[in-house]
Parts: sequence; C-alpha cells; structure tokens
Amino acid sequence: MDNIAVWVKDVTFRYRERSTPAIQGISFSVKPGELMLIAGASGCGKTTLIRCINGLIPRSYKGELQGEISIEGNSIHNLPLARISQLVGTVLQDPERQILGTRVRNEVAFGLENLGLDRSEITLRIDQALDYIGIQNLRDRETFNLSGGEKQKVALAGVLAMQPKILLLDEPLASLDPVSAQDTLRIVRQMVDEGMCVLMVEHRVEDVLNIRPDQVLLIENGMVHYQGAVEGLYKVVNYHEIKLPAQEVLKRAIQDPPPQDLKVLPSVERQSEETGQPALVQFEDVYFGYETTPAVLQDIQFEIHRGDVIAILGANGAGKTTLVKHAIGLLKPLQGRVLIDGVDTHKLSVAEVAKTLGYVFQSPSHMLFASTVYDELAFGPTNLGHPAAQIEKEVLEAIEIVNLSGKEKEAPLSLSFGQQKRVSIAAVLAMRSRILVMDEPTAGQDYQNYMDFMDAIVQLPNFEAILFITHDIDLAVIYANRVVLMNNGRIVADGKPDQVLNDFNQLRSWNVVPTSLLRLNLDMLPISKRFLRAEALAHLQVS
Repeated sequence: MDNIAVWVKDVTFRYRERSTPAIQGISFSVKPGELMLIAGASGCGKTTLIRCINGLIPRSYKGELQGEISIEGNSIHNLPLARISQLVGTVLQDPERQILGTRVRNEVAFGLENLGLDRSEITLRIDQALDYIGIQNLRDRETFNLSGGEKQKVALAGVLAMQPKILLLDEPLASLDPVSAQDTLRIVRQMVDEGMCVLMVEHRVEDVLNIRPDQVLLIENGMVHYQGAVEGLYKVVNYHEIKLPAQEVLKRAIQDPPPQDLKVLPSVERQSEETGQPALVQFEDVYFGYETTPAVLQDIQFEIHRGDVIAILGANGAGKTTLVKHAIGLLKPLQGRVLIDGVDTHKLSVAEVAKTLGYVFQSPSHMLFASTVYDELAFGPTNLGHPAAQIEKEVLEAIEIVNLSGKEKEAPLSLSFGQQKRVSIAAVLAMRSRILVMDEPTAGQDYQNYMDFMDAIVQLPNFEAILFITHDIDLAVIYANRVVLMNNGRIVADGKPDQVLNDFNQLRSWNVVPTSLLRLNLDMLPISKRFLRAEALAHLQVS
C-alpha cells in the first residue's frame, strides 16, 4: 500500500437500528494528489462511506462494521479518533451541524485550539485559511448571520486550518451560488494538484467533471455500480438519475419517449396586474439590516401574484433568504411594509401567515424535531386546525410526492441529509398553504428525486403560487415562469426566464453562471418558444 492515502477493502456497515446494510462490499484506493468523485442517489450510502473513513463509524454511529480501511498506511482500527481527525478533514453536508463558534475567527480557531497550538500559530493559520478560501472579509462576522453558502466556506476554512493530508467533502456545493461553487472547485483542484487526497461526494456531477476528477465511484443501493475514469461513467450512468451535460442528454433522450408537459398550478388561471387582481404578497419600499450589516435589503418593490412560479437567484449573501423571511413574517421591515392579502405583517403572527405561506427552510435541522416522519408531517396541519381524517390524507400524499413511502415510522433526524430535506418539504406540503416558499429545495438531492418531486409540486392543485430560492439555474430554466435576480440587497432583474437569463455578461456580474442547459435553450428558443428540459428539447429538435 505504498503511496496510498485511502485504502478501503470489502467494507460493509449496518446501522444498529437497521436490518439491512447501508453499504456493502465497497473497495477502492486513492493516492495523494488524486480527486475521487463519489456519486449516487440520496440515501445510497455515500455519507455512510465518509463516516467509515473519518472514523465516526463505529465510534459515534454504532452498528456492525466489516472490512478494512487504512489511512496513510495505518489501519483506522488502531488509530484514536483524535489522530484520525488530524489526518482526515471532513466538511459536512449541512454546515449548521459543524459550526460552533459565534464568530468566524473563533470557528476557524476551534480545531487548532483543541490541538493545543500556541496563539501565534493559531492566528497565522486562521489568516492563511481565510485567505485561501477568499473570505478574509468574513473574519469578524457573527456566524449566525451568515448565509448558508458563507457558512459552507467557513466550515471548509476551519477544516483546512487543521492542515489534513486527506479531505472528505460531503456535498460541498449544495449551498453555494454558481460563482462560489466554481471558486470552491478551483480551490479543490488546486489542493489536489498540491498533493492532497480529496474524496468529494456531490450530486452536481456536471460541475465536478469540469475539474477533471481522477476517479469516479458510483454507488447504487449501498454497492459499487461503477469505479473508474470519467469516460466510463457516461457509458453506465442513467441520465435520469445523474445530471449530465445537456448535450449528452440530448443525444440519449431521443431514444426514449418524450416527457409529459407539466400542468403548472392547474387550479390557477393567471390573472395579470392589468385586470385588477390584487397581489397575494406585496413589498413596498422595504429596507432591512442586521446590526453588523446594515443594508441587507434596500428599496425592495416586489409582488407575488396568483399563478407565479418564481425562482430567486443571486450570490450568497445577496439577501434572498432575508427577502423570503420578510414574506413569511419571520422578519419585519425596518422601513416600508410587507402586505399579505392586503394586511401588514406587523399585524400578523407567524402562525397566521402560515395559513397563506408555507416555508421550507434551507437547513432541515431548523425544522425537524418530531420522533417520526409521520408526526413531523402531521404537526403543521394539526396546529392549523385541519380535521383528523384530512390530516392523514394530507400526510400520506405529501410522503408519496417526496418519495419517502415506507419511512413514516422512522426518526427524521436519523435519515440522510437529502431525505431530511424531503421531509421538511413534505411537512409544508401537508399544511396546504396557498403559497409554497422553498429555500434551496434541491440541496442534497439526487437529480431524479428532485425532478420527480418538483414535477409533482408544481402540478398540485392547492397552491396559488410557488416561490423558490435556488443556486441551480437549471431549476429556474425548467420550472419558473418568472425569475428574480438579487444583488447586494436589491432586486436587479425581474421577468420571464428567457428575458432575464439571456445576457451572460450581466449574469456573471451577479454571480450567476450560465449552464449547458441554459445555452441549449437559448439556441433553440426560435423553435421551442419557451424554456424546456433537455429531454423535451431532444424530441422538439427532430419533430
């Protein structure tokens, strides 16, 4: 095993509370200076594999572990967890679970202080890590007020400050805007080229392929389905399950039946402003700032109408989540006002707002608390006073929509991050609010799962409007009939997708990066007349 950083041989693990293994018979090796991409559906065992390599299994997560794992030639069975953590750095899927410090500098220093380093060395490493990630400007910020993407970068800085030999990244791009994701991938490639061994779990396969991973490990149902070079992945992967470049999908989809047209918000006949139809939600000259960042929202004029499916795009920290929290009454404007059905949110409780707007938080850990998935989904409808028979129907329908049938009796927080995200979405679906608001609904989701539940959500008859924050521009391309772009606390563009997303130079200035699907749609717009998924464009091309 000379010159092998990570060696895994016939590893099988079954969680103590489960009857079947989460992973089974997995073997591979990765050298220093190599990048391995680990791909597969949500819940297939990717995070379990990461926990085996960083020693959390079986020390923190109990169960039956078989097989062998070596780090730098040393069996992890013979290494204390403290030593493993010096060799192996891990960035978790949900940064909320990793960040403990109240300020960024304290968070980055946390691991170093536990190593017992002197103050001058700690200060030097903090500055080196922040400079490396490009977030020196966040040094003195409170971690609580950071955006999800900023928290992800801080978590990475805290791990890099420890100077590990091996880096495990579990969905590092999930909360990042496109430019930040590209920057992170560039940093990962740089670390690999400098000799670090990196294993990256990621659903955004198309993005990772751009930095030339040395190996790809594709896991299905806990077992290795493919291991090898990127070129071989295209031959074995199902394009419905793993998101591939649009041109690759275009070539394959022509062999399959065309996708069905979506009947978006079927119960709503679109009412334009000219007809006098009142807005469901209205922002009037809204201004808001936190204590340390006084201008998070500025001069916001914004309305949500019946029939809107709105995608909100923009950089990390642009104010997207703060805008949405005003819509649901969690935050109140310092200046201006927000009206829901004509009533100022200052006069409404959060519970009253919830009857109109249901909100899915970016982090599932901010929502989930019940002992079972069923109880989690029943909580909202119960508090809204829905009849018992109706609640059961709402819960079971929501579970089916997010593809979690059979998980009703399981504890939500025992599920994978992607499954937890779907539970949080289902919890709001079960409430039957008139407007569905989702913050990063596809974070931690495999391609097929998020396409399936988004297809189902936009066609539900009970919603009058849908709004979602996303860094996945393709989600906006496929599902939105309106795109709102935010930059530095202001709305800088608002209109139809083909109008807002056609100026690539302007998009890049707002930290939005054009994708292969957007380019393909713009090329084919004279034929299609509207934005479509690649599978539909494939059949349109030959019709």
